[in-house]
Amino acid sequence: MASLNPYGKLNEAEQERLVARRKTRRRITIIALSSIVLVAVVVAAAVGVTQTRDNGNKKPTMSTSLKASCATTLYPDSCYTSLSPLVKSRNVTPQDLYKLSLQVSIDELSKASTAFLENAVKSLNITDKKALAAIDSCHELCFLALDHLNDSISAAAGLHDLRTWLSSAGTYQQTCIDELSAASDALSSLAEDHFRNCTEYTSNSLAFVSAVDDSIDALGGIGRRRLMSASSGEWLSFSDRRLLQTPSAKMKFNAVVDKDGSGDHKTIAAALKKVPEKSKKRFVIYVKKGVYFENVKIEKKMWNVMMVGDGKDATIVSGSLSFVDGTPTFQTATFAVSGKGFIARDMGFVNTAGANKHQAVALMSTADQSVFYRCKMDAYQDTLYAHSNRQFYRECDIYGTVDFIFGNSAVVIQNCNIMPKLPMKGQQNTITAQGKIDPNQNTGISIQNCVIRPAANLAGVNNFLGRPWKNYSTTVFLQNKMEGFIDPKGWLPWVGTSAPDTIFYAEYQNWGPGSVTKKRVNWKGLRLNLDAKQVNQFTVDKFVNRDKWIKDTGVTYKSGL
Repeated sequence: MASLNPYGKLNEAEQERLVARRKTRRRITIIALSSIVLVAVVVAAAVGVTQTRDNGNKKPTMSTSLKASCATTLYPDSCYTSLSPLVKSRNVTPQDLYKLSLQVSIDELSKASTAFLENAVKSLNITDKKALAAIDSCHELCFLALDHLNDSISAAAGLHDLRTWLSSAGTYQQTCIDELSAASDALSSLAEDHFRNCTEYTSNSLAFVSAVDDSIDALGGIGRRRLMSASSGEWLSFSDRRLLQTPSAKMKFNAVVDKDGSGDHKTIAAALKKVPEKSKKRFVIYVKKGVYFENVKIEKKMWNVMMVGDGKDATIVSGSLSFVDGTPTFQTATFAVSGKGFIARDMGFVNTAGANKHQAVALMSTADQSVFYRCKMDAYQDTLYAHSNRQFYRECDIYGTVDFIFGNSAVVIQNCNIMPKLPMKGQQNTITAQGKIDPNQNTGISIQNCVIRPAANLAGVNNFLGRPWKNYSTTVFLQNKMEGFIDPKGWLPWVGTSAPDTIFYAEYQNWGPGSVTKKRVNWKGLRLNLDAKQVNQFTVDKFVNRDKWIKDTGVTYKSGL
């Protein structure tokens, strides 16, 4: 799954066009039956059904069937070579094949990460602080990837959950490779040697899930089923479903933070020590107004934390870590969230490193089903790192310069103010840099019903909607107000003069002088004429909220177009 391995594009709009043609009940039935047959063909290949024929005719073997199943992946050779020693029985089920592919991924990543750490520290004799920090980031990212792979093999989860977690596992591995490559050439080469198989095996598992999920989607959601034998359930089950709409004066808090000493704790970090591990109950922390100079991290085991401030300009968490000063981008975040089900309301997150320090993140989330409501994210390059999993932002203010909304999560940013600032001399502003690395990932940046306007006098500065960070970069702007400072070309190449044909960029029903598309770049991957049904796949309910988890938080949101 690493970026050093290019592969062909899967057209994500094809099935939406298929659904659009279903005008009668008879045609729905025909499509459903056709889709079921398609799934049956894939399943038959996975199961390894053999048919013995008389009179000397050919008899398909398990080897042939496994190769046919692996042909649906991006890396059929590694799929076959890794699974063939494990597939012994002719009665292996599709679920067995999927679990075997996951076990191969887990075993390989465990082995590779251990070997990499040993070789990086010992063989290369690394003493450079920047390189050591990158290795530390990689260690954390491998742990997160393994955690998601294990969730995918054992959790009671639906297909969309599995696809999300496998997409994230691949993203963690790619981020590890990126961080090491940025630190030193020696680490980059070592990472490619150790992690190539890991990324391919994870991609293969993702392909198995995606094949089934996409086929079921072709039914228009009819008959959606679960791949694992599991009971239906939500991440959260709590009675206080309207916390986000409750005034802070009437809320009950588990902890209160006040830098002046009137609360339970003077720092946010101190309050987080009280959070129970993997709790299914909401743990609410009230952070009173003030500027808190600390780098905060909501750890992976801190589930269902909610943090409430006194306003996005009143309760501010401030830090200044940056790439130029030797910190890997993944570790620069002033406020970093990994624990699932996180909610923030009425808070500001700021990185004050400045434009000359380049990558310096204000807020980073890798937390699945995280919500940020009425918050502020303010920095320069790489302000908001929507790294992985499913995320939702509503009524937030987002400031920055270069690639200031970036990552590879499935994220919807709705009813927000997106405000480019004055960059360094000679720099161009780019709002987004989306990092999709595998066409089977269900990731992308969807920006809907926002106001896109300058935060300063940007005369003489070129301002673009985004640039393609990775080969399958996916970004859509839906129904936004765009002021006239946006460059008529709209989008900026990452390198050279064009973009890979495999990207998926779209603009739909935007308005304002910056939304005029007559002079947009002539890229194959830029869609300017999609219809409502095609665009609808990037709205809240279709893209991130299939299990209605956002509704359970109580936040206001628009489900579709």
